[in-house]
Amino acid sequence: MGSLAWVLVRHRGHAPSVDRSAYLAPSAEVIGRVTVGPRARVMSGAVLDAEGSRIDVGECAIVCEHAVLRAPAVGLEDHPVVVGDHAFVSPHATLLGCQVEAAAYVATGATVLHGARIEAGAVVAVEALVHGGTVLPSGFFLAPGLIAIGDPVVTYAPGDPALPEAIKAVGFAGRAFGVSTDWEDRIARYREIAAVRSEEFGAHGDDETVAP
Repeated sequence: MGSLAWVLVRHRGHAPSVDRSAYLAPSAEVIGRVTVGPRARVMSGAVLDAEGSRIDVGECAIVCEHAVLRAPAVGLEDHPVVVGDHAFVSPHATLLGCQVEAAAYVATGATVLHGARIEAGAVVAVEALVHGGTVLPSGFFLAPGLIAIGDPVVTYAPGDPALPEAIKAVGFAGRAFGVSTDWEDRIARYREIAAVRSEEFGAHGDDETVAP
């Protein structure tokens, strides 16, 4: 559709696949095993980085300006990003290894973490967070700024005294990075996390630009 001026990047031997009826803004970055479906729209500054897994953007799905979709692998476990048909991902939203089902809505500045699933018709409102492994049921509305954790989901406001223990129970460092360092030893944990991502991101040194 229109001028195909955007750049696709082959990563880990995989080149993106973009339907001819889709639109990618010239400044969008599409890296690795990414599939962009019919009539999908990926707008300016968006980054779709398949890393060690894959990203699937469905028919008529919208990925707005400066959204980040990243699909890592942790050991032998893939964390794909799947954006269903007619789903809407707003500006500056972040999707990491998660699933957004058909006609779901992720608002501006919202974040959805590894292993989470936003079921059809659910809404993640402005600046809200869906933590790792959480399931938002179909039609659920997560209000602005709230944190959703678990399956069945429980919501927390920032500053809720129960929030730290709820986050600890998610085991996010293990889920997202394969790191099992004690929760209390933050320095060691973040050193290990940085080392994991350093190795993963280092693979981009072999990336190749491909023609659209």
